[in-house]
Amino acid sequence: MERAQHRADALAKFLDSRFRLPGTSVRFGWDAIVSVLPLAGDTIMLVIGLYPVYEALRLRLGIGVALRMLFNLLIDWLVGSFPVIGVVPDVWYKANARNAALLAKAIARRSGQEA
Repeated sequence: MERAQHRADALAKFLDSRFRLPGTSVRFGWDAIVSVLPLAGDTIMLVIGLYPVYEALRLRLGIGVALRMLFNLLIDWLVGSFPVIGVVPDVWYKANARNAALLAKAIARRSGQEA
Protein backbone atom coordinates (compact mmCIF):
# COMPACT_ATOMS: atom_id res chain seq x y z
CA MET A 1 0.00 0.00 0.00
CA GLU A 2 2.87 2.35 0.76
CA ARG A 3 4.27 1.92 -2.76
CA ALA A 4 0.87 2.66 -4.31
CA GLN A 5 0.64 5.84 -2.23
CA HIS A 6 4.15 6.88 -3.20
CA ARG A 7 3.35 6.42 -6.90
CA ALA A 8 0.07 8.34 -6.57
CA ASP A 9 1.86 11.20 -4.78
CA ALA A 10 4.58 11.32 -7.44
CA LEU A 11 1.96 11.35 -10.20
CA ALA A 12 0.03 14.15 -8.45
CA LYS A 13 3.17 16.25 -8.14
CA PHE A 14 4.06 15.64 -11.81
CA LEU A 15 0.57 16.50 -13.02
CA ASP A 16 -0.47 19.25 -10.58
CA SER A 17 2.52 21.01 -9.02
CA ARG A 18 5.74 20.24 -10.88
CA PHE A 19 6.42 23.87 -11.84
CA ARG A 20 6.05 27.25 -10.16
CA LEU A 21 4.97 30.42 -11.91
CA PRO A 22 7.99 32.73 -11.42
CA GLY A 23 7.51 35.42 -8.82
CA THR A 24 4.40 33.75 -7.36
CA SER A 25 3.46 30.80 -5.19
CA VAL A 26 1.25 29.41 -7.97
CA ARG A 27 2.18 25.85 -8.81
CA PHE A 28 1.06 23.88 -11.86
CA GLY A 29 1.99 20.69 -13.62
CA TRP A 30 1.72 18.83 -16.85
CA ASP A 31 -2.06 18.58 -16.48
CA ALA A 32 -2.41 22.33 -17.05
CA ILE A 33 0.17 22.36 -19.85
CA VAL A 34 -1.31 19.48 -21.83
CA SER A 35 -4.82 20.78 -21.21
CA VAL A 36 -4.23 23.69 -23.57
CA LEU A 37 -4.97 21.16 -26.33
CA PRO A 38 -8.77 21.44 -26.51
CA LEU A 39 -10.56 18.28 -25.35
CA ALA A 40 -7.73 15.91 -26.36
CA GLY A 41 -5.38 17.26 -23.71
CA ASP A 42 -7.91 16.98 -20.93
CA THR A 43 -8.94 13.53 -22.08
CA ILE A 44 -5.33 12.34 -22.04
CA MET A 45 -4.88 13.76 -18.54
CA LEU A 46 -8.14 12.12 -17.44
CA VAL A 47 -6.87 8.72 -18.55
CA ILE A 48 -3.52 9.22 -16.81
CA GLY A 49 -5.31 10.47 -13.70
CA LEU A 50 -7.21 7.19 -13.41
CA TYR A 51 -4.15 5.54 -11.84
CA PRO A 52 -5.07 6.34 -8.19
CA VAL A 53 -8.62 5.13 -8.91
CA TYR A 54 -7.16 1.85 -10.14
CA GLU A 55 -5.05 1.58 -6.97
CA ALA A 56 -8.06 2.28 -4.74
CA LEU A 57 -9.99 -0.48 -6.47
CA ARG A 58 -7.03 -2.88 -6.48
CA LEU A 59 -6.46 -2.33 -2.76
CA ARG A 60 -10.21 -2.68 -2.10
CA LEU A 61 -10.43 0.63 -0.29
CA GLY A 62 -14.12 1.02 -1.02
CA ILE A 63 -16.24 2.06 -3.95
CA GLY A 64 -16.97 5.40 -2.27
CA VAL A 65 -13.31 6.40 -2.43
CA ALA A 66 -13.11 5.42 -6.10
CA LEU A 67 -16.31 7.34 -6.91
CA ARG A 68 -15.04 10.50 -5.19
CA MET A 69 -11.83 10.20 -7.20
CA LEU A 70 -13.79 9.78 -10.43
CA PHE A 71 -15.89 12.82 -9.51
CA ASN A 72 -12.72 14.90 -9.03
CA LEU A 73 -11.44 13.80 -12.43
CA LEU A 74 -14.79 14.52 -14.06
CA ILE A 75 -14.84 18.06 -12.65
CA ASP A 76 -11.26 18.59 -13.85
CA TRP A 77 -12.13 17.25 -17.30
CA LEU A 78 -15.34 19.27 -17.68
CA VAL A 79 -13.89 22.58 -16.51
CA GLY A 80 -10.62 22.05 -18.35
CA SER A 81 -12.44 21.30 -21.59
CA PHE A 82 -13.10 25.01 -22.15
CA PRO A 83 -10.35 26.19 -24.49
CA VAL A 84 -7.81 28.60 -22.98
CA ILE A 85 -9.88 29.71 -19.94
CA GLY A 86 -10.12 26.11 -18.69
CA VAL A 87 -6.44 26.17 -17.76
CA VAL A 88 -7.01 28.56 -14.83
CA PRO A 89 -9.43 26.34 -12.90
CA ASP A 90 -7.27 23.37 -13.87
CA VAL A 91 -4.31 24.97 -12.07
CA TRP A 92 -6.48 25.79 -9.06
CA TYR A 93 -8.51 22.55 -8.64
CA LYS A 94 -5.63 20.01 -8.70
CA ALA A 95 -7.77 16.87 -9.03
CA ASN A 96 -4.75 14.57 -8.96
CA ALA A 97 -3.51 15.98 -5.66
CA ARG A 98 -7.02 15.64 -4.23
CA ASN A 99 -7.12 12.02 -5.36
CA ALA A 100 -3.70 11.25 -3.88
CA ALA A 101 -4.96 12.71 -0.57
CA LEU A 102 -8.12 10.59 -0.76
CA LEU A 103 -5.99 7.51 -1.38
CA ALA A 104 -3.73 8.35 1.58
CA LYS A 105 -6.70 8.86 3.88
CA ALA A 106 -8.32 5.58 2.80
CA ILE A 107 -5.05 3.67 3.25
CA ALA A 108 -4.53 5.21 6.70
CA ARG A 109 -8.11 4.39 7.69
CA ARG A 110 -7.63 0.80 6.58
CA SER A 111 -4.37 0.43 8.50
CA GLY A 112 -5.96 1.91 11.63
CA GLN A 113 -4.28 5.32 11.52
CA GLU A 114 -6.00 8.54 10.55
CA ALA A 115 -4.19 10.70 7.98
